[in-house]
Amino acid sequence: MTTADFFSHYLVGLTTLLSLIVAIGAQNAYVLKQGILGKFIVPIIIFCTLSDMLLISLGIFGFGFILQSAPWLLEVLRWGGGLFLLWYGFSAARRSLHPGSLKVDASTEGPQTLGKAIAIAAAMTYLNPHTYIDTVVLLGSLANQHGEEGRWAYYAGAITGSFLWFTGLGLGARFLRPLFASEKSWRILDGVIALIMFYLAFKIMFGM
Repeated sequence: MTTADFFSHYLVGLTTLLSLIVAIGAQNAYVLKQGILGKFIVPIIIFCTLSDMLLISLGIFGFGFILQSAPWLLEVLRWGGGLFLLWYGFSAARRSLHPGSLKVDASTEGPQTLGKAIAIAAAMTYLNPHTYIDTVVLLGSLANQHGEEGRWAYYAGAITGSFLWFTGLGLGARFLRPLFASEKSWRILDGVIALIMFYLAFKIMFGM
């Protein structure tokens, strides 16, 4: 494969991943908030990127067929993920609706340990059935359409897109910190996050 062919496949993978990932979702909302807080954001970025690497590679190796032939597995993820998003949404709504429940000092907000921060990121990633459809089934299938060599160039482009997106979202969020110097700003953010989580939960569970 020539260099030109490599970059052709690479750019397709990069742009396809970015077109799928930029939509506002549970994972993106979580990365954004942690970026604003400035807590554990680098490990979270690394975790999200490695998760995409794993899931897309599973699709390339044909595991998307397993998901398509085992609809019960997606049903388990659908209800488990929906219930988790409802819980996360209710938590955000409670903070938003109760004055004094938030402190302007961001160090007191969000998960207080790296383990908890990664656990929430894992739930946002792996309990969402749309994640598997987008990465394992869709991106994995698209990668395999580029041939034996081209699929790895496509894969490299997709992973680059994942890393660029999460890095830009997570680290770029720090520029919003001056805006969140007041409790009111945090309450608005949590209110928006709650609405996003409720919407995604009902969309996942009931196809709304």
